[in-house]
Amino acid sequence: SSNQATNNLPMMRIAPATAAKYLAFARGSTAFRYAAPQTQRRLACVRMMSAIPSVKPAHPEFSSGPCKKRPGYDIAKLDSRTLGRSHRSKIGKERLALAIDETKRLLGVPDDYLVGIVPASDTGAYEMAMWNMLGQRDVDVCYWESFGKGWYSDAISHLNLKDLVTVNELTVSEYGELPDLSKVNPDNDVCFTFNGTTSGVRVPDGCEFISDDRTGLTLCDATSACFAMHMPWKKLDVITFSWQKVMGGEGAHGILILSPRAVERLETYTPENRPLPKIFRLVKKGKVDAAIFKGSTINTPSMIAVEDYLDALSWADSIGGVDTLIKLSQENLGVLESFVAEHEWIDFLATDPATRSSTSVCLTLDLTADQIKKFVSMLESENVAYDIGGYRDAPPSIRIWCGSTV
Repeated sequence: SSNQATNNLPMMRIAPATAAKYLAFARGSTAFRYAAPQTQRRLACVRMMSAIPSVKPAHPEFSSGPCKKRPGYDIAKLDSRTLGRSHRSKIGKERLALAIDETKRLLGVPDDYLVGIVPASDTGAYEMAMWNMLGQRDVDVCYWESFGKGWYSDAISHLNLKDLVTVNELTVSEYGELPDLSKVNPDNDVCFTFNGTTSGVRVPDGCEFISDDRTGLTLCDATSACFAMHMPWKKLDVITFSWQKVMGGEGAHGILILSPRAVERLETYTPENRPLPKIFRLVKKGKVDAAIFKGSTINTPSMIAVEDYLDALSWADSIGGVDTLIKLSQENLGVLESFVAEHEWIDFLATDPATRSSTSVCLTLDLTADQIKKFVSMLESENVAYDIGGYRDAPPSIRIWCGSTV
């Protein structure tokens, strides 16, 4: 066939049995064996050209953030007593404190760690930690996707840490891999993402690359990992996430979790000549602002978003807590793993199954970037899958959310 003809193949509609016969014939032909790889892939895509399936997902929300609401979600059932009330009112403080306490209980956060609600989602929480704590000692920034790279860029270009300390860049040449984490220095502060949302690659279970005898702090962006993966708390000093990922909550609010070592850093180190905006300030008169970790937020939160998060926490508790959430996410990943194993035209961006994300699952296709865009658009127009295009900085791919609310 001409290139024009093969480019038009996706417009065809062929019955499955007929498609299988054509594919077998094509693969057995001399032309197929000696055809260019791109042409072979196009011919193989005959499998994909069968009649449109009659069964579609009941819920096509597969966005990687904001993510799908929990099963059975009904906005009308949210507690509305705080609406139109001050977040400083008695009930406002009680509901904020309950969100903190339930987060700590369900996640199994150690008793001596602090949990607080802060502005600007996970981004705000992580930036808050960076701007308050980094600069006392050398820093290792480990990244393998766009958000981790953003933390490195901020450390270099905005915090200007290289004027104060050595900043080591531990990265990869291609998406889908992890850097050599054995190079992390236990005497340095370490910045990393627990789960690379835009590459589908997570750190190994247990975070054994982090020393128990470290003198530096570990700053962990865990926004698509908390409630979906086991968190080795004693390896982590600063942990951040947002409600709108694994719990299917609303955006704009972040969670900041601090170990005693992180609190000590806040109370013993003040960066010189580094102005902090009000929404970043964690210390008052040399002591950590304890009120933040009891529900007295720095700025005005959305109380409807708080109630939405409390609803998600209640649901998680009702189905068995974090262990069940993790199990559901891994089962969702298993569905895609089985599909990928059965089809040659699709593969995981993550090269190592042991560090494959169970939430933000990134997949490559035997299609060009433009074809993937059309593919994603077609799935959305057919109400099959919404918002599954790969992240703008990632290689051409799709990204399917497999968190427990799916």
